[in-house]
Amino acid sequence: MSSTLDNDIAAEAVLGVPVAPDAPDVPGPAVRSRAGAAQVARFLLRRPGLVLSVLVIAAVVLASFWPALFTSRDPLTGIPAQSFRAPSGAHWFGTDELGRDLYSRVVHGAALSLKATLIAVAVSFAVGGLLGLLAGFAGRWIDDVLMRFVDVLLSIPALFLSLALVTALGYGTVKVAVAVGVASVATFARVMRSEVLRVRQAVYVEAARSCGTRWYGVLGRHVLPNAIGPVLVLATLDFGTAVLAVSSLSFLGYGAAPPAPEWGTLISDGRNYLANAWWMTALPGLTIAATVLATNRIARALDGEWARRR
Repeated sequence: MSSTLDNDIAAEAVLGVPVAPDAPDVPGPAVRSRAGAAQVARFLLRRPGLVLSVLVIAAVVLASFWPALFTSRDPLTGIPAQSFRAPSGAHWFGTDELGRDLYSRVVHGAALSLKATLIAVAVSFAVGGLLGLLAGFAGRWIDDVLMRFVDVLLSIPALFLSLALVTALGYGTVKVAVAVGVASVATFARVMRSEVLRVRQAVYVEAARSCGTRWYGVLGRHVLPNAIGPVLVLATLDFGTAVLAVSSLSFLGYGAAPPAPEWGTLISDGRNYLANAWWMTALPGLTIAATVLATNRIARALDGEWARRR
């Protein structure tokens, strides 16, 4: 390195023309892309549980939008002569009291449960995120008023609040989803507010303000993009909680009306036949448990494992 620099200085002295130093080797886009793919592959290979979780969530999403990929049976049509058949090659999850294939009902029920879960997470993310953003950025009396409202929501258990809301709104998948979403607003508001308060004190935010940037420019360019990351991770984690909450309300009879194959409704229908048809409750329940555990595993990977690995 020193000899190269000496040669450049000598050439500049003889020729009278400045000689630019050698530019460092910068990897091109293709090289960076291959390196990133290799890093992701190593990260996943060392975490088989995470790979399995991604596959489970992918299967649930595919079953929600394209159930025909997994089964061609009608979830509402049954054969009474084949009622209470145990799980077998012909019926992977067995049949129910009306001879309906339980596997096809679980697959088609994924659409209803996922729809309600997505609505619930969207409501809590949008409303809670907006409240936290406004409280953290505006401060003063606006922060006090909004946070006291959030404290009231936090003082009520989420399931009781959901029950009260769905009783007021009425029965149905969408109404259950809205009730579950409103019950989770306080958590999102708290996380968003704490992140906004942290980012608002950053040097680049103060520099943008000192340069005369208007408040909405600071909010949209600097505060929101840097504060929304933990809230997105919370949304991923809340997805599993929302699945449990929606299934719980469906189990209690507040969800879609029969014979809609919602996951919570399937468990509720099978509880009367636990003595002679355990699969009617156990297998839909295991499907819910696998979905929730897979979502939590992905959220844990997003919430620190990947950042520490990088």
